[in-house]
Amino acid sequence: MRILGVIPARGGSKGVPRKNIKLLNGKPLLQYTSEIALKSQYLTDVILSSDDNQIIRVAKSLGIQAPFIRPTALAEDQTPTIDVIIHALEWYENQGIFFDGVCLLQVTSPFRTLVFLDKAIDKFITSGCDSLVSVQKVPHEYNPHWTFEVNPEGNLKIATGEEKIISRRQDLPEAYHRDGSIYIMKTEVLLKQHSLYGRSTSFIESTPELYLNIDTLADWEKAELMIKNNQK
Repeated sequence: MRILGVIPARGGSKGVPRKNIKLLNGKPLLQYTSEIALKSQYLTDVILSSDDNQIIRVAKSLGIQAPFIRPTALAEDQTPTIDVIIHALEWYENQGIFFDGVCLLQVTSPFRTLVFLDKAIDKFITSGCDSLVSVQKVPHEYNPHWTFEVNPEGNLKIATGEEKIISRRQDLPEAYHRDGSIYIMKTEVLLKQHSLYGRSTSFIESTPELYLNIDTLADWEKAELMIKNNQK
């Protein structure tokens, strides 16, 4: 399969200003993702999608292609990620270049490994599913079978819609949440269904010790601590 690796990195970061190129242990945050992506045996091309010239210059210095500047209208706080990916695909299609799939790699997940990335892509290819996402297990106390919503009468109801709650932890089915590290999807699902998931989604479970999604300054401090602890 021809798979396009897309690294989105807009300039308007609020939680951690300029976080995409902010130095983490002496390296721009973007570098952690770019180093892994460029080494993958499965990614045909790896590109940056950004509206920011400084981020683009840093990406190019790291060996990442930045064949276009993302339109400002696609770099707002509320811009859906899928629109950013489709813009990249359509840019390539206008050049007569086509891909079977896309692998979205967010800069805010710096600690994924090359082995994990290639394992995820390989599973996506062999599964035949429309998409694959990286996930983490949901702790049992937050399992959807043990969480509640408020009904129209103002009382609690089980979020899954069941009438009776599962009483024993041992009887709870495994539940997972997306961790944001890896999203892979077929091009036709993106373009025809306008979906990141399609009708069938495979998954790969991340290593909890390497999981971090940097959105706030507290997350950044945690990243620094994780690096410091791994260097001991």
